[in-house]
Amino acid sequence: MNTAVTSKRHYVDPAPFDPGKTEPVGAGSESFYRASSWQLMWWKFRRHKVALAAAFVLLAFYALLPFVEIIAPYNHIKRHGDFLYARPQAIHLMHEGRFVGPFVYPYSYSFDLENFRRVYTVDTSKPQPIRFLCRGDAYEFWGMWKADFHLVCPPDGGTMFLLGTDRLGRDLLSRIIYGARISLTIGIVGIAVSFALGLFFGGLAGYLGGWVDHVIQRMIEILRSLPELPLWLALSAALPANWSPILVFFGITIILGLLDWPGLARAVRSKLLALREEDFVKAAELMGASKQRIIARHLIPNFMSHLIASATLSIPSMILGETALSFLGLGLRPPVTSWGVLLNEAQNLAAVQLHPWLLFPMVPVVIVVLAFNFMGDGLRDAADPYH
Repeated sequence: MNTAVTSKRHYVDPAPFDPGKTEPVGAGSESFYRASSWQLMWWKFRRHKVALAAAFVLLAFYALLPFVEIIAPYNHIKRHGDFLYARPQAIHLMHEGRFVGPFVYPYSYSFDLENFRRVYTVDTSKPQPIRFLCRGDAYEFWGMWKADFHLVCPPDGGTMFLLGTDRLGRDLLSRIIYGARISLTIGIVGIAVSFALGLFFGGLAGYLGGWVDHVIQRMIEILRSLPELPLWLALSAALPANWSPILVFFGITIILGLLDWPGLARAVRSKLLALREEDFVKAAELMGASKQRIIARHLIPNFMSHLIASATLSIPSMILGETALSFLGLGLRPPVTSWGVLLNEAQNLAAVQLHPWLLFPMVPVVIVVLAFNFMGDGLRDAADPYH
């Protein structure tokens, strides 16, 4: 028995050595020790199934942004005067026991004089097939080329309000799709402003130290002591009312970026204080490298993964900030379409009670914010060298 155990313990693989053979990645494999920090981060991140699924959800959202005009069945400003506050139409596949394909039943409406509102009834005798890869409402693709091609179109002579319409008869689904471009872009642009300020001030405070560190830390403490929401409201209300929608968009983005950088700057400072005493930094100083080069080429890349995780967790707060400001009427304003602008129409209780589908723009906000948080948690765990 002892002989069998000994022979099993000293087993030698008789197969010839293949240098091109890939070893399984593990704590003891050679590929693990030779991998870069980005490879290690990716291997740990993909084991986080929830974070990986959230990353694919966000990738799908952002991949659709350049093509919102094609994906939306209607133009976001088109009004349907005969279908004000129309209820959502359901998609059906079977009609009277036979397969027809994706179709909707048309609406007919009457006016209720007692309750002073429109009453919509569904005509189940006339199925209207939905069209795919078709021509519909005209639009300007990226504001440059006129086109009318759509991925999905309403039936010929019919309607397709999958999420209902608003008070002006505009298709809510199309407006949500168009609003995704603004609401998701403002988080990316805002974090770019915050990232630049956080790296600059945090890099100076962490590497130079001394009075520079004291001044920057006191400035950060002052900014963090101010109540965030009232400060957002005050700065947003200060934007001139006669500004164009584009200027308001950039103004809101800069406001969100200016108020978010102190937390990132403190994270950068703490990392630089630890890294500036390392041997590779001393070697770069002895070789005559400037302070800017040491910070940009040697210090910041060593904890860039931590910064990416921090930035990912900050984007949801900016999306929620824009949504809150637009909901309160102090952010983006029509004709700009964002999720916050759409939720602005659901402020009063009567609209919510009578037309609850006006709250549908809240669903993509919840999905995107949760996806960013899940992905940020996965990135933070993957970037932790001690995890």
